[in-house]
Amino acid sequence: MENQMFCYQCQETAGCSGCTRVGVCGKQPDVAAMQDLLVYVTKGISAVTTTLRQEGVEIQPAVNHMITLNLFTTITNANFSKEAIIARIQETLSEKDLLLSKLTNIDALPEAALWNGSENEFAAKAATVGILSTENEDIRSLRELITYGLKGLSAYSKHANVLLQDNEEIDAFMQRALAATLDDSLSADDLIALTLETGKYGVDGMALLDNANTSTYGNPEITKVNIGVGTRPGILVSGHDLRDLEMLLKQTQVWMYTLILKCFQHTIIPLSKNIQTLSATMEMHGGNKKRNLKASTVRFS
Repeated sequence: MENQMFCYQCQETAGCSGCTRVGVCGKQPDVAAMQDLLVYVTKGISAVTTTLRQEGVEIQPAVNHMITLNLFTTITNANFSKEAIIARIQETLSEKDLLLSKLTNIDALPEAALWNGSENEFAAKAATVGILSTENEDIRSLRELITYGLKGLSAYSKHANVLLQDNEEIDAFMQRALAATLDDSLSADDLIALTLETGKYGVDGMALLDNANTSTYGNPEITKVNIGVGTRPGILVSGHDLRDLEMLLKQTQVWMYTLILKCFQHTIIPLSKNIQTLSATMEMHGGNKKRNLKASTVRFS
């Protein structure tokens, strides 16, 4: 049976090999296809920005942010809106055309950097540029490993960007590495070296986000919280979305259940004085596991 989709970026993928009919996460084939195309055009614009940098042209922060957000949009469970993903594809293609006009020579660019189709061509194009379009399994695996590493880096960068923190070196590397996954001349050894470099920049990305968080909210302190279940509606805030949590705490008066990595006592908790209890569960990689923490209640005066 012909695959309706192919996605294996999460640890829960079907049969530990890949989701081919519908995602275990619930992602539908048409959404998976548009995510594949969004990654493809993001690699294409990254090839353009990388070439522009080589020619001494400065890339504007808005372009860096767009590329970061594109990757972040495709991480597991981040965005299943086909319409939103199509809008990002269209925005990326439009911006890429503007950047192409600044290049003195486009002859060496890959096909992804030059392609610009209309929306009625998106589905057909997506079918040709997915994960399995790379035939050599070793090269495919290394390209995907790099791409998933860059998606993780994009998450750190995106959350730092929200707090007005940028790192041009990280942005330039992310785009250079994305462009490299289009380069058929690179060997497995070349891609292994790039994989290790991606890990190095992943650490730099964590440092960027840590600085953004601590400079905005202060240093984290161990805080006892209630991890029990309440009786009122709650809002789940996941990952590193401390800015989102801050805005929610300012705007709402509900029982808040949060899935966060850090709890910042001096800024986040004072904002919570209108909330009866701030509850937290700790994220653990590899499944839906809860860390056993001693339950207690945070009370606000």
